[in-house]
Amino acid sequence: MRRRALLATSLALPSLAHAQSRTITIMCPFAAGGPTDLISRLMAEYMGPHLEAQVVVENVTGAGGTIAAARVAQARPDGTTVLMHHIGLASAATLYRRLPFNVEESFAPIGLVTEVPQMVVARPEFPAANLTELLAKMRAEGDKLTIGHSGQGSSDHLAGMLLQKEAGTTLTAVGFRGSAPATTELMAGRLDLYAGQATILAPLVRENRVRPFAVASETRLPGPGLDQVPTAQELGHGDLTMSVWHALYAPRATDEAVVNRFSSALQKALTAPRVIQRFAELVTAPVAPERATPAYHRRFLAAEVARWRPVIQASGAYAD
Repeated sequence: MRRRALLATSLALPSLAHAQSRTITIMCPFAAGGPTDLISRLMAEYMGPHLEAQVVVENVTGAGGTIAAARVAQARPDGTTVLMHHIGLASAATLYRRLPFNVEESFAPIGLVTEVPQMVVARPEFPAANLTELLAKMRAEGDKLTIGHSGQGSSDHLAGMLLQKEAGTTLTAVGFRGSAPATTELMAGRLDLYAGQATILAPLVRENRVRPFAVASETRLPGPGLDQVPTAQELGHGDLTMSVWHALYAPRATDEAVVNRFSSALQKALTAPRVIQRFAELVTAPVAPERATPAYHRRFLAAEVARWRPVIQASGAYAD
């Protein structure tokens, strides 16, 4: 056994040294300037010194993040290419029926990074005072009401499906090219409902530009204008609890020693004061160290894939 362990270590070291001597690329599946891009660049900046390498971000957009995911799944497992993805990777396992990779088998999870809760909001003059009245209105009017999303499989699309499932009805879904046009239409009163990331909606809630009904987290959000918004759980609708999580992945065959080195760098980066401050500005926080590990995220990803499969199947909202 000792001989096997020494052999495994000796095989891992060249890969580790190789990763240190080259630039490491974080593939970001979404456009520059968005939440995933901002988180990717923060991790690139603060993980780099711990990896003793230059870490850069490459934005590879399209197909709900599956193009970037496919590139990482097919990349050389030498520690030079990793993926930053969010909840959309878990939903893609069901949403896309002909993926060129397997969500649970084609990657070596490195660890969770952060989680951002969703918020349920409506146009400013929407005729409901609370979540109970909102759900009743949805049941009464059904597809006469509109709900926006930024693409099939996006976090706001998933949250919208959960909301409709909770109400037991189907609304008219309106797709947009991103959250910005969706919230613009909502504030203008041309869209009824939206269930988006707190990062995006928090400023609009503070400025009374949208009507909030619930935050889909276990605790209320901190800060003036946000701490008055109840959680779905405290209102008796715990099934609406949902977060947009981000996590890092390496190609499946990446050596365990390299994956563990990435995980260690991630955990250290998440303790940096500037990272904590920037995440707070994004209405989120770093995950606890024990969640920024390969073992934890492997279990977490499997649970998320299982959670969203029946929701997507029931909706029939496939992307291919």
